[in-house]
Amino acid sequence: MEAALIIFALMLLAIVGLGAYLTVKAVGAAKRGVERTVAQARRSVEDTTLRAKSFGQVGVAGALAQLRLDLRTSMRATQQALAEGAQADASLRESLGLFERLSAHGHELDGELKRLEREPDRQRTAELLPDLRERAAKIIQAADSLRWAARDRARRFAEDDLSLLSDQIQMESGALRDWSREPVDDLAAAAAEWDAAQSAQSAQSAQSGQSGQSGQSAPSPEPEPTPRPAALNPPAPTVQYPWQQKTPRPESAG
Repeated sequence: MEAALIIFALMLLAIVGLGAYLTVKAVGAAKRGVERTVAQARRSVEDTTLRAKSFGQVGVAGALAQLRLDLRTSMRATQQALAEGAQADASLRESLGLFERLSAHGHELDGELKRLEREPDRQRTAELLPDLRERAAKIIQAADSLRWAARDRARRFAEDDLSLLSDQIQMESGALRDWSREPVDDLAAAAAEWDAAQSAQSAQSAQSGQSGQSGQSAPSPEPEPTPRPAALNPPAPTVQYPWQQKTPRPESAG
Protein backbone atom coordinates (compact mmCIF):
# COMPACT_ATOMS: atom_id res chain seq x y z
CA MET A 1 0.00 0.00 0.00
CA GLU A 2 2.79 2.42 0.91
CA ALA A 3 4.63 1.59 -2.35
CA ALA A 4 1.49 2.36 -4.36
CA LEU A 5 1.09 5.69 -2.57
CA ILE A 6 4.72 6.58 -3.25
CA ILE A 7 4.36 5.71 -6.95
CA PHE A 8 1.14 7.74 -7.18
CA ALA A 9 2.82 10.73 -5.50
CA LEU A 10 5.78 10.52 -7.88
CA MET A 11 3.51 10.36 -10.89
CA LEU A 12 1.53 13.34 -9.60
CA LEU A 13 4.73 15.34 -9.10
CA ALA A 14 5.93 14.42 -12.58
CA ILE A 15 2.63 15.53 -14.12
CA VAL A 16 2.65 18.79 -12.17
CA GLY A 17 6.27 19.46 -13.10
CA LEU A 18 5.61 18.73 -16.77
CA GLY A 19 2.58 21.02 -16.73
CA ALA A 20 4.58 23.80 -15.12
CA TYR A 21 7.39 23.40 -17.67
CA LEU A 22 4.97 23.52 -20.60
CA THR A 23 3.25 26.55 -19.09
CA VAL A 24 6.55 28.39 -18.69
CA LYS A 25 7.54 27.54 -22.26
CA ALA A 26 4.18 28.72 -23.60
CA VAL A 27 4.34 31.95 -21.61
CA GLY A 28 7.89 32.58 -22.76
CA ALA A 29 6.96 31.96 -26.40
CA ALA A 30 3.96 34.26 -26.10
CA LYS A 31 6.09 36.91 -24.41
CA ARG A 32 8.71 36.72 -27.13
CA GLY A 33 6.01 36.97 -29.75
CA VAL A 34 4.52 40.05 -28.10
CA GLU A 35 7.95 41.64 -27.74
CA ARG A 36 8.74 40.92 -31.38
CA THR A 37 5.44 42.45 -32.46
CA VAL A 38 5.95 45.51 -30.26
CA ALA A 39 9.50 45.95 -31.56
CA GLN A 40 8.34 45.73 -35.16
CA ALA A 41 5.56 48.24 -34.49
CA ARG A 42 8.01 50.57 -32.75
CA ARG A 43 10.46 50.36 -35.66
CA SER A 44 7.70 51.04 -38.15
CA VAL A 45 6.53 54.10 -36.21
CA GLU A 46 10.07 55.38 -35.80
CA ASP A 47 10.87 54.89 -39.48
CA THR A 48 7.71 56.73 -40.44
CA THR A 49 8.64 59.57 -38.10
CA LEU A 50 12.17 59.77 -39.50
CA ARG A 51 10.83 59.79 -43.05
CA ALA A 52 8.48 62.63 -42.15
CA LYS A 53 11.31 64.60 -40.50
CA SER A 54 13.65 64.12 -43.45
CA PHE A 55 11.06 65.52 -45.84
CA GLY A 56 9.48 68.11 -43.55
CA GLN A 57 12.52 69.64 -41.88
CA VAL A 58 15.55 71.34 -43.29
CA GLY A 59 18.98 71.96 -41.94
CA VAL A 60 20.66 69.85 -39.28
CA ALA A 61 17.48 68.14 -38.04
CA GLY A 62 16.54 66.96 -41.53
CA ALA A 63 20.10 65.77 -42.22
CA LEU A 64 20.21 63.76 -38.99
CA ALA A 65 16.83 62.18 -39.72
CA GLN A 66 17.94 61.23 -43.25
CA LEU A 67 21.18 59.67 -41.94
CA ARG A 68 19.28 57.59 -39.40
CA LEU A 69 16.75 56.48 -42.01
CA ASP A 70 19.41 55.43 -44.53
CA LEU A 71 21.39 53.61 -41.86
CA ARG A 72 18.43 51.70 -40.47
CA THR A 73 17.10 50.77 -43.93
CA SER A 74 20.45 49.37 -45.11
CA MET A 75 21.13 47.44 -41.90
CA ARG A 76 17.65 45.92 -41.79
CA ALA A 77 17.77 44.82 -45.44
CA THR A 78 21.21 43.25 -44.98
CA GLN A 79 20.15 41.40 -41.84
CA GLN A 80 17.10 39.96 -43.57
CA ALA A 81 19.07 38.90 -46.67
CA LEU A 82 21.79 37.16 -44.64
CA ALA A 83 19.29 35.43 -42.33
CA GLU A 84 17.31 34.06 -45.27
CA GLY A 85 20.43 33.01 -47.16
CA ALA A 86 22.01 31.25 -44.17
CA GLN A 87 19.08 28.83 -44.04
CA ALA A 88 20.05 27.42 -47.46
CA ASP A 89 23.79 28.19 -47.49
CA ALA A 90 25.79 27.39 -44.35
CA SER A 91 28.77 29.41 -45.57
CA LEU A 92 26.85 32.63 -44.86
CA ARG A 93 27.07 32.02 -41.10
CA GLU A 94 30.51 33.65 -41.08
CA SER A 95 28.97 36.63 -42.88
CA LEU A 96 26.34 36.78 -40.17
CA GLY A 97 29.09 36.98 -37.56
CA LEU A 98 30.67 39.90 -39.41
CA PHE A 99 27.31 41.61 -39.70
CA GLU A 100 26.75 41.32 -35.96
CA ARG A 101 30.01 43.17 -35.39
CA LEU A 102 28.95 45.77 -37.93
CA SER A 103 25.55 46.05 -36.24
CA ALA A 104 27.25 47.11 -33.02
CA HIS A 105 28.77 50.10 -34.82
CA GLY A 106 25.45 50.82 -36.48
CA HIS A 107 23.52 50.82 -33.21
CA GLU A 108 26.15 53.05 -31.64
CA LEU A 109 25.92 55.56 -34.49
CA ASP A 110 22.11 55.46 -34.52
CA GLY A 111 22.03 56.17 -30.79
CA GLU A 112 24.42 59.09 -31.21
CA LEU A 113 22.33 60.54 -34.04
CA LYS A 114 19.20 60.14 -31.96
CA ARG A 115 20.78 62.05 -29.07
CA LEU A 116 21.93 64.82 -31.42
CA GLU A 117 18.34 65.28 -32.61
CA ARG A 118 17.52 66.62 -29.14
CA GLU A 119 20.70 68.66 -28.89
CA PRO A 120 19.83 72.35 -28.60
CA ASP A 121 23.23 73.52 -29.87
CA ARG A 122 22.68 73.22 -33.62
CA GLN A 123 26.00 74.83 -34.47
CA ARG A 124 27.94 72.17 -32.59
CA THR A 125 25.83 69.48 -34.22
CA ALA A 126 26.49 70.96 -37.66
CA GLU A 127 30.24 70.75 -37.01
CA LEU A 128 29.91 67.07 -36.16
CA LEU A 129 27.73 66.33 -39.15
CA PRO A 130 30.53 65.62 -41.74
CA ASP A 131 32.16 63.06 -39.45
CA LEU A 132 28.79 61.47 -38.78
CA ARG A 133 28.06 61.25 -42.49
CA GLU A 134 31.43 59.61 -43.13
CA ARG A 135 30.84 57.00 -40.43
CA ALA A 136 27.35 56.32 -41.68
CA ALA A 137 28.63 55.96 -45.27
CA LYS A 138 31.24 53.38 -44.19
CA ILE A 139 28.69 51.33 -42.29
CA ILE A 140 26.13 51.52 -45.10
CA GLN A 141 28.75 50.59 -47.71
CA ALA A 142 29.88 47.56 -45.68
CA ALA A 143 26.29 46.43 -45.12
CA ASP A 144 25.42 46.86 -48.80
CA SER A 145 28.53 44.89 -49.79
CA LEU A 146 27.53 41.95 -47.59
CA ARG A 147 23.94 42.06 -48.82
CA TRP A 148 24.77 42.16 -52.53
CA ALA A 149 27.46 39.50 -52.17
CA ALA A 150 24.94 37.17 -50.53
CA ARG A 151 22.38 37.88 -53.25
CA ASP A 152 24.93 37.37 -56.04
CA ARG A 153 25.96 34.06 -54.48
CA ALA A 154 22.36 32.87 -54.24
CA ARG A 155 21.65 33.98 -57.82
CA ARG A 156 24.78 32.21 -59.12
CA PHE A 157 23.79 28.98 -57.42
CA ALA A 158 20.30 29.28 -58.84
CA GLU A 159 21.67 29.86 -62.37
CA ASP A 160 24.04 26.86 -62.12
CA ASP A 161 21.26 24.62 -60.88
CA LEU A 162 18.96 25.84 -63.65
CA SER A 163 21.62 25.21 -66.31
CA LEU A 164 22.25 21.69 -65.06
CA LEU A 165 18.54 20.99 -64.92
CA SER A 166 18.07 22.32 -68.46
CA ASP A 167 20.84 20.03 -69.79
CA GLN A 168 19.30 17.01 -68.11
CA ILE A 169 15.87 17.87 -69.51
CA GLN A 170 17.32 18.25 -73.02
CA MET A 171 18.99 14.84 -72.78
CA GLU A 172 15.81 13.22 -71.51
CA SER A 173 13.75 14.89 -74.25
CA GLY A 174 16.13 13.59 -76.91
CA ALA A 175 15.94 10.07 -75.46
CA LEU A 176 12.14 10.18 -75.42
CA ARG A 177 11.98 11.34 -79.06
CA ASP A 178 14.38 8.61 -80.29
CA TRP A 179 11.69 5.94 -80.64
CA SER A 180 13.58 4.17 -83.52
CA ARG A 181 16.28 3.01 -81.16
CA GLU A 182 15.80 -0.29 -79.40
CA PRO A 183 15.44 -0.30 -75.64
CA VAL A 184 18.53 -0.84 -73.57
CA ASP A 185 17.34 -4.25 -72.39
CA ASP A 186 16.83 -5.48 -75.98
CA LEU A 187 20.26 -4.27 -76.98
CA ALA A 188 21.85 -6.04 -74.02
CA ALA A 189 20.01 -9.28 -74.84
CA ALA A 190 21.05 -9.09 -78.50
CA ALA A 191 24.68 -8.52 -77.52
CA ALA A 192 24.62 -11.51 -75.16
CA GLU A 193 23.08 -13.72 -77.86
CA TRP A 194 25.71 -12.65 -80.40
CA ASP A 195 28.52 -13.42 -77.93
CA ALA A 196 27.07 -16.88 -77.28
CA ALA A 197 26.84 -17.60 -81.01
CA GLN A 198 30.44 -16.53 -81.54
CA SER A 199 31.60 -18.77 -78.68
CA ALA A 200 29.71 -21.77 -80.06
CA GLN A 201 31.14 -21.20 -83.55
CA SER A 202 34.67 -20.99 -82.17
CA ALA A 203 34.21 -24.25 -80.20
CA GLN A 204 32.82 -26.04 -83.28
CA SER A 205 35.76 -24.90 -85.42
CA ALA A 206 38.21 -26.18 -82.81
CA GLN A 207 36.51 -29.59 -82.64
CA SER A 208 36.50 -29.99 -86.44
CA GLY A 209 40.20 -29.17 -86.60
CA GLN A 210 41.04 -31.79 -83.96
CA SER A 211 38.98 -34.48 -85.75
CA GLY A 212 40.76 -33.76 -89.05
CA GLN A 213 44.16 -34.17 -87.46
CA SER A 214 43.20 -37.49 -85.83
CA GLY A 215 41.85 -38.85 -89.17
CA GLN A 216 45.19 -38.31 -90.90
CA SER A 217 47.23 -40.01 -88.17
CA ALA A 218 45.20 -43.24 -87.64
CA PRO A 219 43.00 -45.15 -90.19
CA SER A 220 39.40 -45.23 -89.37
CA PRO A 221 38.01 -48.69 -88.56
CA GLU A 222 35.98 -50.45 -91.27
CA PRO A 223 32.32 -50.57 -90.61
CA GLU A 224 30.90 -53.95 -89.72
CA PRO A 225 28.82 -55.60 -92.44
CA THR A 226 25.20 -55.18 -91.89
CA PRO A 227 23.39 -58.53 -91.85
CA ARG A 228 20.97 -59.00 -94.66
CA PRO A 229 17.37 -59.19 -93.67
CA ALA A 230 15.84 -62.64 -93.71
CA ALA A 231 13.49 -63.58 -96.52
CA LEU A 232 9.83 -63.36 -95.99
CA ASN A 233 9.32 -67.15 -96.80
CA PRO A 234 12.52 -68.95 -95.74
CA PRO A 235 12.95 -72.51 -97.27
CA ALA A 236 11.79 -75.34 -95.10
CA PRO A 237 14.55 -77.61 -93.70
CA THR A 238 15.11 -80.87 -95.65
CA VAL A 239 13.71 -83.89 -93.86
CA GLN A 240 16.06 -86.86 -93.65
CA TYR A 241 14.20 -90.20 -93.68
CA PRO A 242 15.77 -93.43 -92.23
CA TRP A 243 15.90 -95.28 -95.58
CA GLN A 244 17.76 -92.43 -97.19
CA GLN A 245 20.77 -92.87 -94.93
CA LYS A 246 23.44 -95.15 -96.35
CA THR A 247 24.88 -97.89 -94.14
CA PRO A 248 28.61 -98.32 -94.55
CA ARG A 249 29.69 -101.74 -95.95
CA PRO A 250 32.07 -104.09 -94.04
CA GLU A 251 34.72 -104.03 -96.71
CA SER A 252 34.80 -100.36 -96.75
CA ALA A 253 35.29 -100.44 -93.03
CA GLY A 254 38.25 -102.85 -93.31
